[in-house]
Amino acid sequence: MPVRLSTRRQLVLSATALAALVSPDWAFAQVTVGQPAPAFSLVAADGKTVALESLRGKTVVLEWTNHDCPFVRKHYDAGNMQAQQKEAAAVGAVWLQVISSAPGKQGYVDGATAVALNTNRQAAPAGTLLDPTGKVGQQYGAKTTPHMYVINVQGTLVYQGGIDSIASARTEDIAKAEQHVRVAVAELAKGKTVTKATSKPYGCSVKYADS
Repeated sequence: MPVRLSTRRQLVLSATALAALVSPDWAFAQVTVGQPAPAFSLVAADGKTVALESLRGKTVVLEWTNHDCPFVRKHYDAGNMQAQQKEAAAVGAVWLQVISSAPGKQGYVDGATAVALNTNRQAAPAGTLLDPTGKVGQQYGAKTTPHMYVINVQGTLVYQGGIDSIASARTEDIAKAEQHVRVAVAELAKGKTVTKATSKPYGCSVKYADS
């Protein structure tokens, strides 16, 4: 006969699963704010190769993404991610999506599909980098989608964490949240130091090959 879990047991398991979804605690590389951002070179969705070193002299925003993740959809459905991408471009920053989902995992797409997704939702990143092996994601310690990183013109990591302060998949929470990435990019554009350099990332776990 099938084993029935008690209601209490089911609630405990559900809470544990949700905690893992929102903020997994994996033993990845730990990048340090104030230190040089790890170098990388990846093929973009348009077939071109993008090396971080080639962007020295510009502010760079890295957005780990998975189009099927409800936390990612929250920001795209509301137009928030697109707005921030355009704001960053307007001040000369380079916004790059990074897809570290492995083949066969949720969020994995080929280049053509990535381009089509961005066209359909009117996204405006400077590029979409494909990281199917997860090497760069693990190099940066990217745990969630979205997980955000901001690199200054000297190539130094100056922010890493959540896009904002409210860890939910509800679009109505965007307006109430502290906008960590938006503020960091604006501060750098004005020649200021980023006042909030770290926060706890939230979202779906990055779907690496070994996850």
